Amino acid sequence: GDGGGGGDGGGGDGGGDRATREQSVVEMKPSTNTSHRRNIGALILFIGCADGFLAPLLRKSQIHIPGLDEGEAPAHNKINIPTHVQEVLSRADAPKRVPESPHRVAEVRERALRAAADAAAGRGFLSGDEAAWWRTPLDVPPGGRQVTEAEPLRVLVAGGGLAGLVTAAACHAKGMKVAIFEQASSYAPYGGPIQIQSNALRAIQRISPEIFNELCAAGTVTADRVSGLKIGYRKGNKLAGLYDAGDWLVRFDTIGPALEAGLPPTIVVDRPVIQQIIIKHGFPEGSVRIKSRVSSYEDLGDGRGVRAVLEDGTEAFGDVLVGADGVWSQVRKTMHGLGEGAGGFAASGAAGGAIDDAEARKLAKDTVKIASQALRRYSGFTCYAALAPHRASNIEDVSYQILLGSDKYFVSTDAGGERQQWFALIREDAGGVDPEPSDDDPHPKLTRLRKEFSHLAGGDQNGNVWDPFALELVNATSEEDIKRRDLYDGAPLLNTLDASRWLSPWARGPVALCGDAAHPMMPNLGQGGCQSTEDGYRLAEELSTISHTRMTAAALGKYSRTRVLRTAIVQGFAQLGSDLLVD
Repeated sequence: GDGGGGGDGGGGDGGGDRATREQSVVEMKPSTNTSHRRNIGALILFIGCADGFLAPLLRKSQIHIPGLDEGEAPAHNKINIPTHVQEVLSRADAPKRVPESPHRVAEVRERALRAAADAAAGRGFLSGDEAAWWRTPLDVPPGGRQVTEAEPLRVLVAGGGLAGLVTAAACHAKGMKVAIFEQASSYAPYGGPIQIQSNALRAIQRISPEIFNELCAAGTVTADRVSGLKIGYRKGNKLAGLYDAGDWLVRFDTIGPALEAGLPPTIVVDRPVIQQIIIKHGFPEGSVRIKSRVSSYEDLGDGRGVRAVLEDGTEAFGDVLVGADGVWSQVRKTMHGLGEGAGGFAASGAAGGAIDDAEARKLAKDTVKIASQALRRYSGFTCYAALAPHRASNIEDVSYQILLGSDKYFVSTDAGGERQQWFALIREDAGGVDPEPSDDDPHPKLTRLRKEFSHLAGGDQNGNVWDPFALELVNATSEEDIKRRDLYDGAPLLNTLDASRWLSPWARGPVALCGDAAHPMMPNLGQGGCQSTEDGYRLAEELSTISHTRMTAAALGKYSRTRVLRTAIVQGFAQLGSDLLVD
């Protein structure tokens, strides 16, 4: 969930003065306390051990004692908003979402359609780049050049997703020149709405108050209701507790910690709306060049910057190159000398991608090969995802919930405009595909999901009868709107004994990684895009300290050291969310 201040920088513990707490909410600073560093090290070691050893052990050690699973489940686990949560939500300073009136629903949906149309039409993108500043290198002498207001730092960004757009906006706000190179042939919006949690909103607010205000105006507040974990079907025993299908295991509000830390509340905004707001207000028009995948780069050395080569042979020159080009990053491949196939385009992402089902089937097997070259970890889960145009039956009380089960779980969140974004994660080997539609089964994805989360007598393949909420959303979705992807993540550090890599985990010379290129993670905490936003903020902060290009490598190294510990912890717990909670 949101985490507010306590989970996002320590701001929610109530201790210390306000200035100190506000300084800490965007990202965790490296600690100089030896005991604290040992504790963090032990935590990361535990995460690794739990992920590799404890989770499989727990899955195999389930014990059944006859009679213990009989009886009535407690009534209090069926209440959506208990008294202590209602008290927080009823506070006078707790924000409320705009009611989902017919006007509001139409407004949210139409805004998303307009943004999608603007993106497809290329509004705000580069057309005709012969005179673009990055076409011609500056005449930089050996040893580098001064960075001045007249000749500011020049930043090339590979990738026009959230990480790349935020990074470019943050750098532009600090007076740098920016250019974004997006590989998509059309800047088509894809994926569902994005939860922008409190930590990411604070970073955006510091980058650009205008972007922050536009996003808040466009977004739907989700922090005004309860979030949490539910059991998918009847489970438990008289010793540990009995639960009926749909009973709460954990409930929490996300607004309390945010208010305590002085942070804005979590909102959800459609992805194309976010893209268009940042493109409009984040940097000059024409800064984004589509059909422009960075295929390789050369560090020119001695403070003279970097030369990036696009797939079409075009060369781009800058002082800095930021690899925000996703989990299968070509920049990362070049930086770390990975296998030849490590940077290939592959199907991934919890919210689908800009490819159709036919392409997804073709790429499913290829992705397995690419992941082995890229040293990415298959999570063990394939993910079905969609945005359902449906008013959920619990919309007034619940904004985010996970239904847990054996070898699978079902995630849903309010997407605004009487829509629900849902994810069905199922444990299975990588590379699987659904049958193609046929006369006998024209809807193969829906057919599978209706079996996996069946609430009818007999239940799923394990005999478990699921809470009907999962199929309430699945049945409100068309086959064509459901995307399937295998989910991959990976450690922020490669397995290496190279000391320089540990001193500068995501950077080498004038080149750095951010977002999924640096730390792909499971969607369980909703922090993938939020951590990418923090990356962009911190990266620009470090680059803004550069007065001479010979300082670039040190600034990027400091950025990566600052960020790697925090993202490693978030990433580890996101992995544990799948590996320990399921089953």
